[in-house]
Amino acid sequence: MSKTVTLRLNDKIYNLFRSLAESDNRPLSNFIETSALRYIEEHQYVDDFEMTEIKSNQDLNKSLKRGVKDAKAGRGRIAG
Repeated sequence: MSKTVTLRLNDKIYNLFRSLAESDNRPLSNFIETSALRYIEEHQYVDDFEMTEIKSNQDLNKSLKRGVKDAKAGRGRIAG
């Protein structure tokens, strides 16, 4: 189910967002939602090149597997 969110923007940012949404022939809310999702995708996930680097790094993969095994066994702690 959709949720309503109130967002306060200064006039300059509002006009920029509105203009960009209109140029894409989309509602302002859709423009903001799509922009936020694109930002998350670009900053939270690795790209194909990075994933290839990760998969080819044997030492890293061994360490990650040990870490998962330790976590499942309840060993270690997360520093905070």
